[in-house]
Amino acid sequence: MTDHSPASPDQIKKWREDTPGCTYRNHLNNAGAALMPQPVIDTVQNHLELESRIGAYEAGDAASEDIQKAYTSVGELIGADSKNVAVVENATVATSQALSAFEFESGDTIITTNVDYSSNQIMLLNLSKRFGVDIMRAEDLPEGGVDPASVRRLIRKHRPKLMLMSWIPTNSGLVQDATSVGGICREENVPIILDACQAVGQIAVDVKELKCDFLAATSRKFLRGPRGMGFLYVSDRVLEKNMYPLFPDTHGARWTGPETFRLEEGAKRFENWEFPHALLLGMGMAAEYANQIGVEVIAQRATELGDYTRGKLTDIPGVRVLDYGNQKCAIVSATFEEIEADVLVQKLRERNINTSSAFRTSGVIDMNSKKANAVLRISPHYYNRRDEVDQVVDELRSFMM
Repeated sequence: MTDHSPASPDQIKKWREDTPGCTYRNHLNNAGAALMPQPVIDTVQNHLELESRIGAYEAGDAASEDIQKAYTSVGELIGADSKNVAVVENATVATSQALSAFEFESGDTIITTNVDYSSNQIMLLNLSKRFGVDIMRAEDLPEGGVDPASVRRLIRKHRPKLMLMSWIPTNSGLVQDATSVGGICREENVPIILDACQAVGQIAVDVKELKCDFLAATSRKFLRGPRGMGFLYVSDRVLEKNMYPLFPDTHGARWTGPETFRLEEGAKRFENWEFPHALLLGMGMAAEYANQIGVEVIAQRATELGDYTRGKLTDIPGVRVLDYGNQKCAIVSATFEEIEADVLVQKLRERNINTSSAFRTSGVIDMNSKKANAVLRISPHYYNRRDEVDQVVDELRSFMM
């Protein structure tokens, strides 16, 4: 099968040579955790080895310049300055840190979308339960994805405390119109937290264009960094308002007197003191690796492979592809008659093909609307080949016979 990607065969070959996992697996689970390239693996292992030789604190001091470079590389990836980047464990922690910076009262309103990630929805429901915050979900467009006009109407009617939005949901290939929503929120002076967990490393991200106040992301997914690491972008607007998390620690603030503390000036006020430097360095290298390739190249190829996968799946009787919206990405979701998604994941894994499943609990409203209890999630990335997609489709077809 001819590959029509804009990337050259030599580029694809180089990306795969940089990825040891390609030798062992057909990895189509990049929405879960992508395969790390060798420079990322080396960076993590080298720092762990340094810690084992000279001690963890001492290794952190010795790598101080590389640590700062990691912040810079992550910032470059999203169009931000390093001072606006905070390192956290994952995107959910990043979102919770951002939410905790707001002082909620009974009667406050938060606007969100119907496809937001389950962890985000649970946090909002808990705010409603504890503080009496009203949670309102904007309407969807007929073709899928949040309707920006609905967001504007809700803002003007309810003057919400903030907007929380998942750019790309975990259970489908929908790409919501984050740019339009961010622009509306800025015009209406409503802060927005953007969950970009599935976007960073897959599509172009520019926080200035998005006009977001916070942006939450993880390392392990399409960014191709190590698991257990993520980051939170914090805008200058937030910092100038002197917003900070509910529970800053001795890293995010200094205890200056028996009854006083002083916040760090930048986004580090949202960090905790203890985090794995090896994983931070790995995430920085993953960002540097993506910057070198070019996110536009990555996005075009990943999206093309996603579209190709959807086209192949629709040819299989009994398969229902569930990705809606004007813009779609490299996450492909589908249901299969008489075969549960988690069973398919195990069957494919036995054939050295990695996929994943997403269940109703990951997006109750969206999954209910699609009449699906679970979906098989196939998520290629730029280093995958079309013949790998063909292989998984052939295996799935054989299961349906």
